[in-house]
Amino acid sequence: MPREALQQKAAPTDRHAYVFIPDPADPEHFDRLHKRKVREKEEALMLAVLADAVECFQKYVLAARPQEQKLFRDAEAWILESNAEWIFSFENICEALELNPAYVRHGLLQWKQQQIERFTRERQVPKRRYGRNVAHLTA
Repeated sequence: MPREALQQKAAPTDRHAYVFIPDPADPEHFDRLHKRKVREKEEALMLAVLADAVECFQKYVLAARPQEQKLFRDAEAWILESNAEWIFSFENICEALELNPAYVRHGLLQWKQQQIERFTRERQVPKRRYGRNVAHLTA
């Protein structure tokens, strides 16, 4: 922004602080606003893609139905893919949203392992009902 396009006004609460107000007639100001709105929309779309993948990953991690297993596998493959050439790759989306892709990936994989371990433990614990062992009925 050109220096002459800025106006200085003293803030009412602090005599030594200045607030920079862009010149409303400056066409660059509107261009920057438009680019910011476009950027915000792109980031919203990227966040929606990431949120959908994480939701499928978490919702279907222990899925039994083939359709749900496929949703999980697709989400997991996308998260594990290290191809940063595609604009909507996991790594590019994380970086655009200022997230560390390796950190997010590690956290999701750690969460997956915990879910699998918990599920395995729960299946191994004999279920007791009314004082008798009914584990053989659920096997």
